[in-house]
Amino acid sequence: MAERRRPTDPAPGQPVSDLLPERPTLAAVRDVAQGCKACDLYLRGTQTVFGEGPRRAELMLVGEQPGDAEDIAGHPFVGPAGKLLDRALEEAGIDRALVYLTNVVKHFKWEPRGKRRIHAKPNAAEIGACRPWLETEIALVKPRVLVCLGATAAQALLGKGFKVSRQRGEFVASSLAPTVTATVHPSSILRAPDVLEGLYLSTSPSLLRRILQARPAPRARVLAGYAGWGPGQLDEELAQSAWLMTDVELDLVFDLPHEHVWQTAIRRMGADPSALHTSSGVH
Repeated sequence: MAERRRPTDPAPGQPVSDLLPERPTLAAVRDVAQGCKACDLYLRGTQTVFGEGPRRAELMLVGEQPGDAEDIAGHPFVGPAGKLLDRALEEAGIDRALVYLTNVVKHFKWEPRGKRRIHAKPNAAEIGACRPWLETEIALVKPRVLVCLGATAAQALLGKGFKVSRQRGEFVASSLAPTVTATVHPSSILRAPDVLEGLYLSTSPSLLRRILQARPAPRARVLAGYAGWGPGQLDEELAQSAWLMTDVELDLVFDLPHEHVWQTAIRRMGADPSALHTSSGVH
């Protein structure tokens, strides 16, 4: 019986299941993925950025989506976060050439800001439309160890209840691979300054309310805003910023406002101002 032919020019919205070869190989699947239009992200991205690595890699790393550099180059993890990942792998004694690198979503989702293309988080529909590509990669590679990088990848593969901020490094029983875990995305490390654990103060009441609702006050790490910023300006910047691609765990710290402002506020929270560690000029 002849193998059923797959469409070479898929229609917009055509599901990935229509494109997958009946006898898939990584090369064949990568080839058909280039024409994917399962969600609207193909209209924004320059090209599909499929996973790369050995056909039988023992280690698979799964991120959220390609970034600006990856979208242009057509290869995963080649931008600033990828370079940081390279250093981390080298320090761990792992040869990147032996690792399969991929993302949950294969197109770059972005929003314009001036002349820049700023990362935008993919939604559930976009992740769902793209999921069969990732499932096929996992099934073909059969990694012994699978590591999710960041909240989007972890929640897509391990469930929405998985919290990278609390569970990173934990091993999870899963049918995906014999050993499955998650950690932060390297992009979040690039965005976070080198600061000590402690209590951080924000001049934004709305940010304080959101953070303190989620964490006990004595353990909260709170963002501190530029003294010259107007009301709501920090909230707006954070909401639109590419820094928040994955969990940042509230490690972003900005120049502190005038001393009396934060000392008064921190005392009202029942904390000692001397416990407040500061970091300047991080943007």
